[in-house]
Amino acid sequence: MKKNRFSFKKIAAIIMMAALVIPAGGCGKAAAVGEITVINYGEYLDPDMLDLFTKETGIKVNYEEAITPEEMYTKYSSGAIKYDLVCSSDYMMKKMILEGDFQEIPWDAMENKDNIGDKFYEFSSAFDPGNKYCVPYFWGTLGILYDTTKVKGPVDSWDVLFNGEYAGDIIMQNSMKDTFMVALKYLGYSVNTDNPDELKEAQQLLLAQKPDVQAYLVDEARDEVVAGNAAMAVVYSGEAYLGHEYNNDLAYVVPKEGSNVWIDCWAITKECEHPEYAAKFLDFLCREDVGMTNFEYIYYSTPNEKVVENMDEELRNDESIVPSDASVEKCEVCVQVDDDVTALMNELWKELKSE
Repeated sequence: MKKNRFSFKKIAAIIMMAALVIPAGGCGKAAAVGEITVINYGEYLDPDMLDLFTKETGIKVNYEEAITPEEMYTKYSSGAIKYDLVCSSDYMMKKMILEGDFQEIPWDAMENKDNIGDKFYEFSSAFDPGNKYCVPYFWGTLGILYDTTKVKGPVDSWDVLFNGEYAGDIIMQNSMKDTFMVALKYLGYSVNTDNPDELKEAQQLLLAQKPDVQAYLVDEARDEVVAGNAAMAVVYSGEAYLGHEYNNDLAYVVPKEGSNVWIDCWAITKECEHPEYAAKFLDFLCREDVGMTNFEYIYYSTPNEKVVENMDEELRNDESIVPSDASVEKCEVCVQVDDDVTALMNELWKELKSE
């Protein structure tokens, strides 16, 4: 879960942005021109920014939330609500691109697109060839958060999860893709493998590990390590940063075998009748001041290089906030959406969880 941090820096940023708003009429608001409906993850955008966008542009934002990419997809595909913009994860974006759910981004209308670093457009090209449909929003890695008072020596390999030394003190992700990723990378395979034998080998490794696993959790994984109830957990980099803020004895590592580089993006749906409104919203999110405010609300890694340049040096040097090029060298973007592979993984995952 993303935690709201209302800092003095954030207050100053909001005051600065309010001062930049050009009044329209006597009330300081732009004339109403229309509305857009967007869907995003929960607590993944500072709500004050929605009000600021409407104040600046006159475009009302109807804001919906989803917990997972799958829930977002279900809400979108049901047709009950017509969404203009969606935010989701790499593999789900690929699925929706292949299904023809998006229209191309009007890049010429986006003045702030170059605030997003080139390498993030390269990351997203793994599922969006030619960068036609997706605007990078937040990104990060999956790794191990561990308690340095409980774990002997530095951690540099996924082996620490499988060697039996910390039996009963390990928390894995309650996520099929994330947990299989750990086993696949440890075995030297691609996270995007379509080889049934490799997937089955990964399952056998996870089955052998299961007696050592205290629990399979999501957001609570970080909290259990913070509280001292577990020695280590597989977590997302942003969660690792928050964990370290609560407990200075915690450390985070991306193992040497490699991991997953995840990237969440925005896209304009094919149903959007006013892509010019959607483009304004995306350009607004790419702005340096808005990007900084959203970063300080979420504390996940941002692809906005202008924001990174203006971070405190301590934050810029924190691997959980700004993963180094070296740490992501052997990492992959998850783009596996093949139905047969997904069906096999679902079957193997159910067997693992039912044992």
